Amino acid sequence: MGKNKLSNLFSSTPLFAKLLISALLLVALIVILITQLHRLHHGRSPTAPLSGHPAPPPHATPLDPNTTIQFDFSPYVRLYKNGRVERLSGTQTVSAGLDTATGVKSKDVVINSTTGLGARLYLPKLNTTKAEKFPILVFFHGGAFVIESPFSPTYHNYLNLLVSKARVVAVSVHYRRAPEYWLPVAYNDSFKAYKWTVSNSKSGPEKWLHKYGDLNRLFLAGDSAGGNIAHNIMVMDGAKAKGLALLNPYFWGKKPVGKELTDPKERRKLEVTWEFVCNNRYSIDHPLVNPMGSPSVWKRLSCQHVLVTLSEQDEFKERGKAYVEGLKKSGWKGEAKMYETKGEGHVYFLYQSKSEKAVKEMAVVASFLNSS
Repeated sequence: MGKNKLSNLFSSTPLFAKLLISALLLVALIVILITQLHRLHHGRSPTAPLSGHPAPPPHATPLDPNTTIQFDFSPYVRLYKNGRVERLSGTQTVSAGLDTATGVKSKDVVINSTTGLGARLYLPKLNTTKAEKFPILVFFHGGAFVIESPFSPTYHNYLNLLVSKARVVAVSVHYRRAPEYWLPVAYNDSFKAYKWTVSNSKSGPEKWLHKYGDLNRLFLAGDSAGGNIAHNIMVMDGAKAKGLALLNPYFWGKKPVGKELTDPKERRKLEVTWEFVCNNRYSIDHPLVNPMGSPSVWKRLSCQHVLVTLSEQDEFKERGKAYVEGLKKSGWKGEAKMYETKGEGHVYFLYQSKSEKAVKEMAVVASFLNSS
């Protein structure tokens, strides 16, 4: 029907019919408008797919390497197909300087500008009336080999307290982490930092070590993965120290020891994370992660004093016990001590530093660094 015919028909229609047609058109328009608003309110455009899955971003595909996870090591890190690394915790940093609560000073140093290897140094409050020499502590932070650094609030606060209580000069090592740098990079970096500490304690140029450090009282320490690193540095050729402090150290192995969990699925989860940080280079029973399986390793331990701290609810507790027991049976000629905190989990002392239990454990570690 042509436009003129429609116009003529409408003009000849009685008034009531015209009003009825107009009302119907208005209702139809309102219905359409309400439908559109409803769709927008629920976050789906009129052309969105009707499935239960949202439409993909305009530049993404189901196999987009920017969004496809290769390995999910939550709550620590995720590695994506394109190599992008997303750290989920342990990324905050704080500056070095004077800690007013303890009087401890700190500063950052570069050990190797090419690789980025460095450290944060700590010096206890000095006695202004006499010259002092302090024990030297080389400390390796934890974080599953993938997160944290000497510059994080967690470790900076812990080192300030430890240096104040134990009165030591400390070198907190900034080693490279997985997955950008698979193991053994962290071990190699840490050994170089250890050698740098020894060299500067003898003749400088790092004044804090040369002037205030006593190389005859050199200790290595670390928590969790850092404890693993400290042990492995101590058994490397050329490493020598007076003592070794392993704080809730990370070790594992294929077969359960002591009262360790026996569920194959749960044990496999821990195996997979080790395979990830070393890029499948070492088995779960390699001496790097399971020294208990290779007792001959302990005979290379050049220190004379070892302290291992444990936490009752820590899944790695049994490994710490087995470490001390194996060390005593290995023929190693030294003294090994073990200290356990009841009712606490893995490295609780980092996050509850002012609690009664953490204060007691700190006193044990400080005493070890001064009396051994």
